[in-house]
Amino acid sequence: MGEQEATAPVRSLVVWVPDWPVVAFVRESGGDPNAPIAVFEKGVVIACSAAARADGVARGQRRRDAQARCPALQVADADAVRDHREFAPIVARLEEMAPGVQVLEAGLCALRVRGPARFYGGETEAAGALLAAVAEGDLDVRAGVADGPFTAQQAARMSTRPDRPIRVVEAGRSAEFLAPLTIAVLDDESVDLFARLGVQTLGDLAAIEPERLVERFGPRGARLHGLASGADSRPVTPRTPPPELHREVSFEPPLELADQVAFGMRVAAEEFIAGLGTVDLVCTELRVILTGDRGETSNRVWLHPGTFDAAAVVDRVRWQLAESGKLTSGVARVKIEPEAVDAASHHAVSLFGSGPEQRVHHALSRVQAMLGHTGVVTPVVGGGRWLAERQVLVPWGDRPVTSSRERPWPGSLPDPLPATVFERALPLAVVDREGDMVAVDGRGELTAIPAALVSSTGSRGIRSWAGPWPVVERAWDAARARRAHRFQMVDATQTAWLLVCDGGEWSVEGRYD
Repeated sequence: MGEQEATAPVRSLVVWVPDWPVVAFVRESGGDPNAPIAVFEKGVVIACSAAARADGVARGQRRRDAQARCPALQVADADAVRDHREFAPIVARLEEMAPGVQVLEAGLCALRVRGPARFYGGETEAAGALLAAVAEGDLDVRAGVADGPFTAQQAARMSTRPDRPIRVVEAGRSAEFLAPLTIAVLDDESVDLFARLGVQTLGDLAAIEPERLVERFGPRGARLHGLASGADSRPVTPRTPPPELHREVSFEPPLELADQVAFGMRVAAEEFIAGLGTVDLVCTELRVILTGDRGETSNRVWLHPGTFDAAAVVDRVRWQLAESGKLTSGVARVKIEPEAVDAASHHAVSLFGSGPEQRVHHALSRVQAMLGHTGVVTPVVGGGRWLAERQVLVPWGDRPVTSSRERPWPGSLPDPLPATVFERALPLAVVDREGDMVAVDGRGELTAIPAALVSSTGSRGIRSWAGPWPVVERAWDAARARRAHRFQMVDATQTAWLLVCDGGEWSVEGRYD
Protein backbone atom coordinates (compact mmCIF):
# COMPACT_ATOMS: atom_id res chain seq x y z
CA MET A 1 0.00 0.00 0.00
CA GLY A 2 2.86 2.35 0.81
CA GLU A 3 4.49 1.71 -2.55
CA GLN A 4 1.20 2.40 -4.35
CA GLU A 5 0.75 5.69 -2.54
CA ALA A 6 4.33 6.71 -3.27
CA THR A 7 3.85 6.23 -7.02
CA ALA A 8 0.31 7.59 -7.24
CA PRO A 9 -0.14 10.60 -9.53
CA VAL A 10 -0.01 13.95 -7.77
CA ARG A 11 -2.71 16.50 -8.54
CA SER A 12 -0.97 18.99 -10.80
CA LEU A 13 -1.79 22.31 -12.41
CA VAL A 14 -0.30 23.23 -15.78
CA VAL A 15 -0.26 26.78 -17.14
CA TRP A 16 0.07 26.99 -20.93
CA VAL A 17 0.40 29.91 -23.35
CA PRO A 18 -0.52 28.76 -26.90
CA ASP A 19 1.90 29.60 -29.72
CA TRP A 20 4.47 30.93 -27.26
CA PRO A 21 7.36 31.15 -29.82
CA VAL A 22 5.18 33.55 -31.83
CA VAL A 23 4.26 35.54 -28.72
CA ALA A 24 7.93 35.80 -27.71
CA PHE A 25 8.91 36.97 -31.21
CA VAL A 26 6.20 39.65 -31.21
CA ARG A 27 7.20 40.86 -27.76
CA GLU A 28 10.85 41.18 -28.67
CA SER A 29 10.34 42.71 -32.13
CA GLY A 30 7.36 44.89 -31.24
CA GLY A 31 5.41 43.53 -34.21
CA ASP A 32 1.69 43.19 -34.77
CA PRO A 33 0.29 40.18 -32.86
CA ASN A 34 -2.64 39.99 -35.30
CA ALA A 35 -0.38 39.58 -38.34
CA PRO A 36 0.24 36.18 -39.98
CA ILE A 37 3.48 34.98 -38.36
CA ALA A 38 5.20 31.60 -38.35
CA VAL A 39 8.27 30.46 -36.44
CA PHE A 40 10.49 27.98 -38.28
CA GLU A 41 13.09 25.49 -37.10
CA LYS A 42 15.11 23.63 -39.73
CA GLY A 43 12.69 24.83 -42.40
CA VAL A 44 9.57 23.48 -40.62
CA VAL A 45 6.79 25.43 -38.89
CA ILE A 46 6.85 24.87 -35.13
CA ALA A 47 4.37 27.62 -34.20
CA CYS A 48 2.12 30.07 -36.02
CA SER A 49 -0.30 32.85 -35.17
CA ALA A 50 -4.08 32.64 -35.43
CA ALA A 51 -4.04 34.77 -38.60
CA ALA A 52 -1.56 32.38 -40.22
CA ARG A 53 -3.68 29.35 -39.29
CA ALA A 54 -6.70 31.03 -40.84
CA ASP A 55 -4.81 31.13 -44.14
CA GLY A 56 -3.92 27.43 -43.97
CA VAL A 57 -0.54 27.47 -42.22
CA ALA A 58 -0.04 24.60 -39.77
CA ARG A 59 2.68 23.05 -37.66
CA GLY A 60 4.93 20.67 -39.53
CA GLN A 61 4.63 22.43 -42.91
CA ARG A 62 7.69 23.20 -44.94
CA ARG A 63 8.52 26.85 -45.46
CA ARG A 64 7.68 26.80 -49.15
CA ASP A 65 4.25 25.27 -48.53
CA ALA A 66 3.48 27.73 -45.73
CA GLN A 67 4.40 30.76 -47.84
CA ALA A 68 2.42 29.39 -50.77
CA ARG A 69 -0.69 29.27 -48.60
CA CYS A 70 -0.02 32.68 -47.03
CA PRO A 71 2.11 35.00 -49.24
CA ALA A 72 2.05 37.74 -46.57
CA LEU A 73 3.48 35.38 -43.93
CA GLN A 74 6.12 36.89 -41.63
CA VAL A 75 8.96 34.41 -41.12
CA ALA A 76 10.85 34.16 -37.82
CA ASP A 77 13.63 31.77 -36.84
CA ALA A 78 13.29 29.67 -33.71
CA ASP A 79 15.23 31.05 -30.75
CA ALA A 80 15.05 29.09 -27.49
CA VAL A 81 16.94 31.80 -25.61
CA ARG A 82 14.41 34.42 -26.69
CA ASP A 83 11.49 32.16 -25.76
CA HIS A 84 12.77 31.50 -22.24
CA ARG A 85 13.82 35.12 -21.69
CA GLU A 86 10.37 36.44 -22.54
CA PHE A 87 8.71 33.70 -20.49
CA ALA A 88 10.75 34.40 -17.36
CA PRO A 89 8.56 37.34 -16.14
CA ILE A 90 5.44 35.14 -16.34
CA VAL A 91 7.14 32.42 -14.31
CA ALA A 92 8.22 35.01 -11.75
CA ARG A 93 4.63 36.21 -11.32
CA LEU A 94 3.40 32.64 -10.90
CA GLU A 95 6.02 32.03 -8.22
CA GLU A 96 4.77 35.08 -6.34
CA MET A 97 1.29 33.54 -6.27
CA ALA A 98 2.26 29.90 -5.73
CA PRO A 99 5.87 28.80 -5.17
CA GLY A 100 7.20 25.56 -6.59
CA VAL A 101 6.87 26.16 -10.34
CA GLN A 102 8.54 23.78 -12.77
CA VAL A 103 9.22 25.07 -16.31
CA LEU A 104 8.50 22.19 -18.69
CA GLU A 105 9.32 24.30 -21.76
CA ALA A 106 9.04 27.92 -22.79
CA GLY A 107 5.34 28.77 -22.54
CA LEU A 108 4.48 25.75 -20.39
CA CYS A 109 4.95 25.21 -16.65
CA ALA A 110 3.55 23.00 -13.90
CA LEU A 111 3.07 23.09 -10.13
CA ARG A 112 1.36 21.10 -7.43
CA VAL A 113 -2.22 22.24 -7.04
CA ARG A 114 -2.79 21.12 -3.44
CA GLY A 115 -1.38 24.23 -1.75
CA PRO A 116 -2.98 26.84 -4.07
CA ALA A 117 -6.31 24.97 -3.95
CA ARG A 118 -6.36 25.19 -0.16
CA PHE A 119 -5.45 28.86 -0.22
CA TYR A 120 -7.88 29.98 -2.94
CA GLY A 121 -10.73 27.65 -2.01
CA GLY A 122 -10.59 25.03 -4.76
CA GLU A 123 -8.72 23.85 -7.82
CA THR A 124 -10.77 25.87 -10.29
CA GLU A 125 -10.43 28.98 -8.13
CA ALA A 126 -6.66 28.46 -7.86
CA ALA A 127 -6.30 28.09 -11.64
CA GLY A 128 -8.37 31.23 -12.17
CA ALA A 129 -6.27 33.23 -9.72
CA LEU A 130 -3.04 32.18 -11.40
CA LEU A 131 -4.35 32.99 -14.88
CA ALA A 132 -5.52 36.40 -13.68
CA ALA A 133 -2.04 37.07 -12.27
CA VAL A 134 -0.27 36.46 -15.59
CA ALA A 135 -2.90 37.85 -17.98
CA GLU A 136 -1.54 40.79 -19.98
CA GLY A 137 -3.77 42.52 -22.49
CA ASP A 138 -4.92 40.02 -25.10
CA LEU A 139 -2.47 37.28 -23.99
CA ASP A 140 -4.16 33.90 -24.25
CA VAL A 141 -3.31 31.85 -21.13
CA ARG A 142 -4.91 28.51 -20.26
CA ALA A 143 -4.71 26.00 -17.43
CA GLY A 144 -5.36 22.33 -16.86
CA VAL A 145 -5.71 20.43 -13.57
CA ALA A 146 -5.49 16.65 -13.38
CA ASP A 147 -3.70 13.66 -11.86
CA GLY A 148 -0.07 14.13 -12.92
CA PRO A 149 1.61 16.75 -15.11
CA PHE A 150 1.06 14.83 -18.37
CA THR A 151 -2.72 14.60 -18.01
CA ALA A 152 -2.90 18.22 -16.82
CA GLN A 153 -0.91 19.28 -19.86
CA GLN A 154 -3.29 17.48 -22.22
CA ALA A 155 -6.24 19.03 -20.42
CA ALA A 156 -4.81 22.50 -21.00
CA ARG A 157 -3.87 21.85 -24.62
CA MET A 158 -6.81 19.77 -25.83
CA SER A 159 -9.81 20.82 -23.76
CA THR A 160 -9.60 24.59 -23.42
CA ARG A 161 -10.64 27.53 -25.56
CA PRO A 162 -10.10 31.28 -25.24
CA ASP A 163 -13.58 31.63 -23.77
CA ARG A 164 -13.09 28.59 -21.50
CA PRO A 165 -9.44 28.69 -20.45
CA ILE A 166 -9.62 26.21 -17.54
CA ARG A 167 -10.23 22.46 -17.62
CA VAL A 168 -10.26 20.36 -14.45
CA VAL A 169 -10.17 16.57 -14.79
CA GLU A 170 -11.63 15.00 -11.69
CA ALA A 171 -9.40 12.82 -9.55
CA GLY A 172 -9.35 9.19 -10.72
CA ARG A 173 -10.79 9.95 -14.16
CA SER A 174 -7.55 10.59 -16.03
CA ALA A 175 -7.70 7.31 -17.99
CA GLU A 176 -11.23 8.13 -19.16
CA PHE A 177 -10.15 11.61 -20.27
CA LEU A 178 -7.01 10.41 -22.08
CA ALA A 179 -8.56 7.40 -23.84
CA PRO A 180 -9.83 9.20 -27.01
CA LEU A 181 -6.66 11.26 -27.52
CA THR A 182 -4.29 10.32 -30.34
CA ILE A 183 -1.02 8.63 -29.40
CA ALA A 184 0.80 11.49 -31.16
CA VAL A 185 0.52 13.49 -27.91
CA LEU A 186 3.13 11.16 -26.38
CA ASP A 187 5.80 12.81 -28.56
CA ASP A 188 7.86 9.61 -28.54
CA GLU A 189 9.87 7.94 -31.28
CA SER A 190 7.76 4.78 -30.98
CA VAL A 191 4.53 6.57 -31.99
CA ASP A 192 4.98 5.64 -35.67
CA LEU A 193 5.43 1.99 -34.75
CA PHE A 194 2.26 2.01 -32.66
CA ALA A 195 0.35 3.58 -35.55
CA ARG A 196 1.53 0.84 -37.94
CA LEU A 197 0.39 -1.78 -35.43
CA GLY A 198 -3.09 -0.25 -35.31
CA VAL A 199 -2.71 1.49 -31.96
CA GLN A 200 -4.22 4.90 -32.69
CA THR A 201 -5.35 6.30 -29.34
CA LEU A 202 -4.10 6.38 -25.79
CA GLY A 203 -6.99 4.13 -24.84
CA ASP A 204 -5.74 1.51 -27.30
CA LEU A 205 -2.26 1.72 -25.77
CA ALA A 206 -3.59 1.53 -22.21
CA ALA A 207 -5.50 -1.65 -23.11
CA ILE A 208 -2.26 -3.47 -23.91
CA GLU A 209 -0.83 -5.46 -21.05
CA PRO A 210 2.11 -3.53 -19.57
CA GLU A 211 4.24 -6.70 -19.52
CA ARG A 212 4.06 -6.87 -23.32
CA LEU A 213 5.24 -3.26 -23.64
CA VAL A 214 8.09 -3.90 -21.21
CA GLU A 215 9.18 -6.93 -23.24
CA ARG A 216 9.28 -4.82 -26.42
CA PHE A 217 10.45 -1.42 -25.18
CA GLY A 218 11.92 -2.04 -21.73
CA PRO A 219 11.38 0.58 -19.00
CA ARG A 220 10.23 3.06 -21.63
CA GLY A 221 7.29 0.80 -22.44
CA ALA A 222 6.17 0.85 -18.83
CA ARG A 223 6.50 4.59 -18.80
CA LEU A 224 4.36 4.99 -21.96
CA HIS A 225 1.70 2.67 -20.57
CA GLY A 226 1.59 4.70 -17.36
CA LEU A 227 1.09 7.94 -19.28
CA ALA A 228 -1.62 6.48 -21.51
CA SER A 229 -3.53 5.01 -18.56
CA GLY A 230 -3.44 8.22 -16.52
CA ALA A 231 -0.93 6.90 -13.97
CA ASP A 232 1.66 9.62 -14.48
CA SER A 233 3.84 9.33 -11.39
CA ARG A 234 6.31 12.05 -12.32
CA PRO A 235 6.70 14.55 -9.49
CA VAL A 236 6.62 18.28 -10.07
CA THR A 237 10.21 19.38 -9.55
CA PRO A 238 10.27 23.08 -8.66
CA ARG A 239 13.00 25.12 -10.22
CA THR A 240 15.50 27.14 -8.23
CA PRO A 241 14.73 30.77 -9.12
CA PRO A 242 17.78 32.46 -10.65
CA PRO A 243 19.15 35.59 -8.98
CA GLU A 244 17.67 38.87 -10.14
CA LEU A 245 20.51 40.22 -12.26
CA HIS A 246 18.62 42.79 -14.31
CA ARG A 247 18.06 46.41 -13.32
CA GLU A 248 15.26 48.70 -14.38
CA VAL A 249 14.97 52.47 -14.00
CA SER A 250 11.77 54.45 -14.61
CA PHE A 251 11.81 58.19 -15.31
CA GLU A 252 8.91 60.41 -14.28
CA PRO A 253 8.57 62.67 -16.15
CA PRO A 254 10.15 61.02 -19.22
CA LEU A 255 13.57 62.37 -20.19
CA GLU A 256 14.36 63.81 -23.61
CA LEU A 257 18.16 64.23 -23.44
CA ALA A 258 20.53 61.28 -23.72
CA ASP A 259 22.91 62.76 -21.14
CA GLN A 260 20.08 62.95 -18.62
CA VAL A 261 19.18 59.30 -19.18
CA ALA A 262 22.84 58.26 -18.93
CA PHE A 263 23.26 60.17 -15.67
CA GLY A 264 20.14 58.53 -14.26
CA MET A 265 21.52 55.08 -15.15
CA ARG A 266 24.84 55.40 -13.31
CA VAL A 267 23.64 54.01 -9.98
CA ALA A 268 21.68 51.21 -11.68
CA ALA A 269 24.73 50.27 -13.77
CA GLU A 270 26.92 50.06 -10.67
CA GLU A 271 24.32 47.91 -8.90
CA PHE A 272 24.05 45.73 -12.01
CA ILE A 273 27.80 45.04 -12.10
CA ALA A 274 27.93 44.56 -8.31
CA GLY A 275 25.06 42.07 -8.46
CA LEU A 276 26.93 39.99 -11.01
CA GLY A 277 30.02 40.13 -8.83
CA THR A 278 28.19 38.69 -5.83
CA VAL A 279 27.60 35.47 -7.77
CA ASP A 280 31.11 35.50 -9.34
CA LEU A 281 29.90 36.35 -12.83
CA VAL A 282 30.79 38.97 -15.43
CA CYS A 283 28.64 40.21 -18.31
CA THR A 284 29.97 39.66 -21.84
CA GLU A 285 26.74 40.50 -23.72
CA LEU A 286 24.33 43.18 -22.51
CA ARG A 287 20.71 43.71 -23.51
CA VAL A 288 19.37 47.26 -23.27
CA ILE A 289 15.62 47.85 -23.57
CA LEU A 290 14.44 51.46 -23.91
CA THR A 291 10.76 52.25 -23.58
CA GLY A 292 9.31 55.57 -24.72
CA ASP A 293 6.50 57.54 -23.16
CA ARG A 294 4.16 56.40 -25.97
CA GLY A 295 4.99 52.74 -25.51
CA GLU A 296 7.52 52.36 -28.34
CA THR A 297 10.60 50.26 -27.54
CA SER A 298 14.21 49.93 -28.66
CA ASN A 299 15.73 46.52 -27.91
CA ARG A 300 19.37 45.74 -28.66
CA VAL A 301 22.14 43.39 -27.54
CA TRP A 302 25.58 44.95 -27.08
CA LEU A 303 28.85 43.03 -27.11
CA HIS A 304 32.13 43.78 -25.40
CA PRO A 305 35.61 42.51 -26.34
CA GLY A 306 36.24 41.91 -22.63
CA THR A 307 33.66 42.36 -19.89
CA PHE A 308 31.29 45.20 -19.08
CA ASP A 309 31.91 47.60 -16.24
CA ALA A 310 29.52 50.31 -15.03
CA ALA A 311 30.95 52.97 -17.36
CA ALA A 312 30.65 50.67 -20.38
CA VAL A 313 27.01 49.94 -19.52
CA VAL A 314 26.20 53.67 -19.33
CA ASP A 315 27.99 54.24 -22.66
CA ARG A 316 25.85 51.58 -24.37
CA VAL A 317 22.66 53.20 -23.10
CA ARG A 318 23.82 56.57 -24.45
CA TRP A 319 24.86 55.12 -27.81
CA GLN A 320 21.58 53.27 -28.23
CA LEU A 321 19.66 56.48 -27.58
CA ALA A 322 21.78 58.27 -30.20
CA GLU A 323 21.43 55.53 -32.85
CA SER A 324 17.86 54.38 -32.26
CA GLY A 325 15.19 55.88 -34.48
CA LYS A 326 12.36 53.92 -32.83
CA LEU A 327 11.80 56.28 -29.91
CA THR A 328 9.66 59.24 -30.91
CA SER A 329 8.98 60.44 -27.36
CA GLY A 330 10.82 60.83 -24.09
CA VAL A 331 12.44 57.85 -22.38
CA ALA A 332 10.13 56.50 -19.68
CA ARG A 333 11.97 53.31 -18.72
CA VAL A 334 15.38 51.68 -19.24
CA LYS A 335 16.04 48.02 -18.52
CA ILE A 336 19.48 46.39 -18.58
CA GLU A 337 19.96 42.64 -18.30
CA PRO A 338 22.80 40.21 -19.06
CA GLU A 339 22.35 38.36 -22.33
CA ALA A 340 25.46 36.24 -21.73
CA VAL A 341 27.62 35.83 -18.63
CA ASP A 342 30.88 34.08 -17.84
CA ALA A 343 32.69 33.03 -14.71
CA ALA A 344 34.66 35.91 -13.23
CA SER A 345 37.67 33.63 -12.78
CA HIS A 346 38.02 33.40 -16.56
CA HIS A 347 38.62 37.15 -16.77
CA ALA A 348 40.96 37.69 -13.83
CA VAL A 349 43.98 39.89 -14.45
CA SER A 350 47.18 37.95 -15.07
CA LEU A 351 49.67 37.70 -12.23
CA PHE A 352 52.45 39.30 -14.32
CA GLY A 353 50.44 42.05 -15.94
CA SER A 354 47.66 42.35 -18.45
CA GLY A 355 49.79 41.98 -21.56
CA PRO A 356 49.75 43.98 -24.80
CA GLU A 357 46.32 42.72 -25.92
CA GLN A 358 44.66 43.96 -22.74
CA ARG A 359 46.40 47.33 -23.01
CA VAL A 360 45.22 47.67 -26.62
CA HIS A 361 41.69 46.83 -25.50
CA HIS A 362 41.70 49.47 -22.78
CA ALA A 363 43.11 52.10 -25.15
CA LEU A 364 40.54 51.40 -27.88
CA SER A 365 37.68 51.26 -25.38
CA ARG A 366 38.65 54.67 -23.96
CA VAL A 367 38.83 56.19 -27.43
CA GLN A 368 35.46 54.64 -28.31
CA ALA A 369 33.93 56.07 -25.13
CA MET A 370 35.03 59.54 -26.23
CA LEU A 371 34.16 59.29 -29.94
CA GLY A 372 31.04 57.13 -29.78
CA HIS A 373 30.07 53.62 -30.83
CA THR A 374 31.28 53.89 -34.43
CA GLY A 375 34.35 55.97 -33.54
CA VAL A 376 36.62 52.88 -33.46
CA VAL A 377 36.16 50.18 -36.09
CA THR A 378 38.05 47.05 -37.09
CA PRO A 379 38.18 45.50 -40.58
CA VAL A 380 36.58 42.13 -41.23
CA VAL A 381 36.55 40.11 -44.44
CA GLY A 382 33.04 39.08 -45.46
CA GLY A 383 31.50 37.28 -48.38
CA GLY A 384 30.57 38.70 -51.77
CA ARG A 385 31.53 38.87 -55.41
CA TRP A 386 33.05 42.33 -55.41
CA LEU A 387 36.14 43.21 -53.43
CA ALA A 388 34.74 46.44 -52.03
CA GLU A 389 31.72 44.71 -50.47
CA ARG A 390 33.94 42.10 -48.83
CA GLN A 391 35.62 44.79 -46.71
CA VAL A 392 33.40 45.33 -43.66
CA LEU A 393 34.17 47.77 -40.85
CA VAL A 394 32.79 46.61 -37.50
CA PRO A 395 32.57 48.84 -34.40
CA TRP A 396 35.01 47.76 -31.71
CA GLY A 397 33.51 44.99 -29.59
CA ASP A 398 30.57 44.17 -31.89
CA ARG A 399 29.98 40.82 -33.51
CA PRO A 400 30.53 40.99 -37.27
CA VAL A 401 27.26 40.73 -39.19
CA THR A 402 28.47 39.85 -42.66
CA SER A 403 27.72 37.40 -45.42
CA SER A 404 29.50 34.12 -44.89
CA ARG A 405 32.79 33.73 -46.75
CA GLU A 406 32.22 29.98 -46.99
CA ARG A 407 29.08 30.31 -49.07
CA PRO A 408 29.38 29.68 -52.79
CA TRP A 409 29.80 32.98 -54.63
CA PRO A 410 29.66 32.24 -58.39
CA GLY A 411 31.70 34.86 -60.20
CA SER A 412 33.80 35.82 -57.17
CA LEU A 413 37.51 36.41 -57.63
CA PRO A 414 39.75 33.47 -56.63
CA ASP A 415 42.99 33.84 -54.71
CA PRO A 416 45.43 35.53 -54.84
CA LEU A 417 43.49 38.74 -54.33
CA PRO A 418 44.77 42.26 -55.12
CA ALA A 419 46.69 43.83 -52.24
CA THR A 420 45.16 47.25 -52.90
CA VAL A 421 41.37 47.56 -53.19
CA PHE A 422 39.90 50.95 -54.01
CA GLU A 423 36.94 52.07 -51.92
CA ARG A 424 35.47 53.59 -55.06
CA ALA A 425 36.31 52.12 -58.44
CA LEU A 426 38.60 54.43 -60.43
CA PRO A 427 37.30 55.22 -63.92
CA LEU A 428 39.57 54.76 -66.96
CA ALA A 429 39.39 53.71 -70.59
CA VAL A 430 40.77 50.69 -72.41
CA VAL A 431 41.52 51.42 -76.07
CA ASP A 432 42.85 49.46 -79.03
CA ARG A 433 45.73 50.37 -81.36
CA GLU A 434 43.44 52.75 -83.27
CA GLY A 435 42.46 54.60 -80.09
CA ASP A 436 38.90 53.28 -80.12
CA MET A 437 37.21 52.12 -76.92
CA VAL A 438 37.27 48.38 -76.32
CA ALA A 439 34.02 46.75 -75.09
CA VAL A 440 32.50 43.33 -74.46
CA ASP A 441 29.80 42.17 -76.88
CA GLY A 442 26.69 40.15 -76.14
CA ARG A 443 28.59 36.88 -76.49
CA GLY A 444 31.11 37.89 -73.86
CA GLU A 445 33.94 38.52 -76.32
CA LEU A 446 36.10 41.64 -76.75
CA THR A 447 35.38 43.87 -79.70
CA ALA A 448 39.11 44.50 -80.17
CA ILE A 449 42.48 43.66 -78.66
CA PRO A 450 43.34 45.98 -75.71
CA ALA A 451 46.41 48.12 -76.39
CA ALA A 452 46.52 50.89 -73.76
CA LEU A 453 45.03 52.12 -70.47
CA VAL A 454 43.96 55.75 -70.56
CA SER A 455 43.24 57.65 -67.33
CA SER A 456 43.39 61.22 -66.07
CA THR A 457 47.10 60.76 -65.32
CA GLY A 458 48.05 59.63 -68.82
CA SER A 459 48.25 56.55 -71.00
CA ARG A 460 50.02 53.26 -70.37
CA GLY A 461 50.59 50.47 -72.84
CA ILE A 462 49.26 46.98 -72.08
CA ARG A 463 51.84 44.19 -72.14
CA SER A 464 49.52 41.27 -71.32
CA TRP A 465 45.96 40.65 -70.28
CA ALA A 466 43.52 37.86 -69.34
CA GLY A 467 39.74 37.64 -69.35
CA PRO A 468 36.91 38.34 -69.59
CA TRP A 469 35.30 36.59 -66.59
CA PRO A 470 31.58 37.37 -66.39
CA VAL A 471 29.83 38.36 -63.16
CA VAL A 472 26.03 38.16 -63.38
CA GLU A 473 23.97 39.27 -60.37
CA ARG A 474 20.25 39.53 -59.60
CA ALA A 475 19.01 38.73 -63.07
CA TRP A 476 15.50 38.44 -61.58
CA ASP A 477 15.49 42.06 -60.35
CA ALA A 478 15.41 44.61 -63.16
CA ALA A 479 16.27 47.49 -60.83
CA ARG A 480 19.33 45.82 -59.25
CA ALA A 481 20.49 43.48 -62.01
CA ARG A 482 24.14 43.72 -63.00
CA ARG A 483 26.15 42.08 -65.74
CA ALA A 484 29.87 42.91 -65.81
CA HIS A 485 33.19 41.36 -66.85
CA ARG A 486 36.51 41.23 -65.03
CA PHE A 487 39.97 41.51 -66.61
CA GLN A 488 43.51 41.23 -65.34
CA MET A 489 45.94 43.48 -67.21
CA VAL A 490 49.65 44.25 -66.86
CA ASP A 491 50.82 47.66 -68.11
CA ALA A 492 54.20 48.73 -69.48
CA THR A 493 55.55 49.43 -65.96
CA GLN A 494 54.88 45.81 -64.89
CA THR A 495 51.97 46.87 -62.67
CA ALA A 496 49.07 44.40 -62.58
CA TRP A 497 45.52 45.71 -62.41
CA LEU A 498 42.09 44.20 -61.84
CA LEU A 499 39.64 45.91 -64.21
CA VAL A 500 35.88 45.74 -64.61
CA CYS A 501 33.91 46.42 -67.77
CA ASP A 502 30.30 47.18 -66.89
CA GLY A 503 27.95 48.26 -69.65
CA GLY A 504 30.84 49.48 -71.82
CA GLU A 505 32.39 51.55 -68.98
CA TRP A 506 35.76 50.56 -67.53
CA SER A 507 36.99 50.98 -63.94
CA VAL A 508 39.82 49.77 -61.72
CA GLU A 509 38.71 47.49 -58.87
CA GLY A 510 42.13 46.70 -57.42
CA ARG A 511 45.90 46.62 -57.93
CA TYR A 512 48.29 43.69 -57.48
CA ASP A 513 51.19 45.18 -55.48
